[in-house]
Amino acid sequence: MNIGNNRSPGAAKAFGRLLRFHRERAKVSQEALGRHTGYSKSQVAMIERGERRPRGNFVELADDLLGAQGALLEVAKELTASGVAAWFEDYLEEEAKAAGIHKYETHVIPGLLQTEAYARAVFGCHSPALDDEEIEAGVTARLARHRVFVHKPTPSISFVLEKALLLRPLGGPDVLKENLLHILDVGRLRHVEVQVMPEDRQTHAGLNGSFTLLETAERRSQLVYVEGQGGRYFLSEQPDTGDVFGRYGILRAQALNPEDSAELIEQVAREL
Repeated sequence: MNIGNNRSPGAAKAFGRLLRFHRERAKVSQEALGRHTGYSKSQVAMIERGERRPRGNFVELADDLLGAQGALLEVAKELTASGVAAWFEDYLEEEAKAAGIHKYETHVIPGLLQTEAYARAVFGCHSPALDDEEIEAGVTARLARHRVFVHKPTPSISFVLEKALLLRPLGGPDVLKENLLHILDVGRLRHVEVQVMPEDRQTHAGLNGSFTLLETAERRSQLVYVEGQGGRYFLSEQPDTGDVFGRYGILRAQALNPEDSAELIEQVAREL
């Protein structure tokens, strides 16, 4: 599944691999390349992993320094602001064809439930800061993911949301209120369930943080997607997947039921 306007899926990954190849062949460190191009070592590393596209005259300077003879310039032609990090492409391919999507979230309204204004506020909080083109591309790509709600065959979709994220006014109270009302609308779909985890539970199965569960087509296998500060990864083998699916079942039992959750979301929206 290709979301956004990248002319070549995985272009950022391909450019990053080529950059690393020429850098290592030229025996130039990431730090040295960063100094030459005005980037930090960590930013160069992100470009090599395909997590960030190069900006300004980075490609021209890198191609010259590394003696790539125009190879980097040529591959860079395939790079546009897709709004989707290269490492997220694999997840999106699985999400688009999943028979079941189940999400536990702790800090921010999940992308599948975000309105345009809320999504723009989330991208605006990104550190290091994104430029306007990257923010707009990100918002467009995020909203495009909402097509899973009308996908045929209809997937089973559920969310367990910590109450705290429903109170965090990213973008301002009006933006949050609009998104809360949107969550209520989505929750009325027959194949979607939204539950809220209240803050007064004395036992909690989700202390290890957020995660996403995917049931593949015809439910032949299960995937767990985890994303954090230090990286992101899939779990696809037992007993790991079974443990996390079991944990999600406990979370749903500990959370408010969908009806009580909707009442709570309505109350929060009214008070904004």
